[in-house]
Amino acid sequence: MKQKTLQMPDASIILMLVALLAFISSYLVVPGKFDTQANAKTVSLSQYQTSSTTEPTPLFAENGEIGLANFLFEGLVSGDKYGATIGVMAFILITGGAFGIIMQTGAINNGILALINKTQSINWLFLPLMFVLFSIGGAVFGMGEEAIAFCIVLLPIMKQLGYDAKVTVLVTYVATQIGFATSWMNPFSIAIAQGIADVPIFSGAALRVVAWFVFTIMGLIFTIQYANKSKTSTQDLQSTQPQVNLSLADKSILVAFIMGIVWIIIGVMSFGYYIPELSAQFFCIGIVTAIIAKLFGVLSFNDSAESFKQGAQELLPAALLVAMAKGIVLILGGSDLTTSSLLNTMLFNCATIISQVPDYIAAWGMLAFQSLFNFFVSSGSGQAAITMPLMAPLGDLLNVSRQTVVLSFQLGDGLTNIFIPTSASLIGCLSIVKLNWTQWAKFIWRFQLALFFMASCFIFIAHFINYQ
Repeated sequence: MKQKTLQMPDASIILMLVALLAFISSYLVVPGKFDTQANAKTVSLSQYQTSSTTEPTPLFAENGEIGLANFLFEGLVSGDKYGATIGVMAFILITGGAFGIIMQTGAINNGILALINKTQSINWLFLPLMFVLFSIGGAVFGMGEEAIAFCIVLLPIMKQLGYDAKVTVLVTYVATQIGFATSWMNPFSIAIAQGIADVPIFSGAALRVVAWFVFTIMGLIFTIQYANKSKTSTQDLQSTQPQVNLSLADKSILVAFIMGIVWIIIGVMSFGYYIPELSAQFFCIGIVTAIIAKLFGVLSFNDSAESFKQGAQELLPAALLVAMAKGIVLILGGSDLTTSSLLNTMLFNCATIISQVPDYIAAWGMLAFQSLFNFFVSSGSGQAAITMPLMAPLGDLLNVSRQTVVLSFQLGDGLTNIFIPTSASLIGCLSIVKLNWTQWAKFIWRFQLALFFMASCFIFIAHFINYQ
């Protein structure tokens, strides 16, 4: 019998309710602004002043003005190709399409299955290799839901090796979420958060790579220790899974994919590539994959075109969330600190309260907030859309860099995915291995606290080095 997840409102519904609250607030709250230069590096609370005039947000606006009924459209068309919102949305859709082609070829899944077949008999190598591989999957292309399918594949193998169901979840889902939380290039989480926060896409990669390495090693040690402690006597390994041998097409696509990822990393770190260039790079990876798939008869060009559209369609909700987030900011008067707006009033009041504690405690508080908020909105793109419009400028007022704010979101969102009962992917994996959430919670809570402690350390480090 399948376990039921707690039903929370969809992120789009939450954002619509927030938009309604913003509309109502325009009739109740006096807007304000910060009397400083628009390009000032720092802003102080003492520079805040209320507006002498107030103009409530209309229900329906004309002539390009902002109203409650217009907030989604205005959010969709705001910005330019270099940032939120239209540029980030285009990047999300193109990247989703490219990954749609790659995943449709089956090369990545076949590669993982082939590696499982080749290493399952080498006990000392099997668990570490699987954990690192799934962590990389979470870091590079946001692997999460796919862990459910691999739980089905790995569960009988783990049992034959003498490991219990918990090891299966650790090696698959937990590993993907550690990679997801510390990713330096996940286009479906960090790119969205950085785009909304007006931080260069995929910037700050060096610290995130270090975080990925530390958290992955930490997770691997925990997994190995538990696996060795719980291991029972093994049977003769006779895998019920079919043997998977990589075809020349699979190998070619995997090589092209890896080379494409290396190209992206070099572009970001050496040439400062931003949204237009990154979108083109992912598009090129998709086109090359389609050509290889056609040459080897894996997919026709029509199949690849359909896969591209399907991949983009799957990420359309994430793109719309970005637009809704921007629309709410517009209802609140925009994000310009020097223009009177409701958002500035909210920032001033929030910052006035939080400023009573040291700025490094404020940075840590953002991590704690994002970790708790993930219980209600487990979608990474949804959480980014809801929290980033307020948290990013709030960081400016509290002397917390926007890059640190994004890192707080990333760690708070990703790491708690291994614990919260509102995560459909977690519940799906637990259902496959026949564990209920209570059993899992009793097992994983100490490790969850250890992850939070390490995440706190990284937030303190990021703050004190002025992470940019």
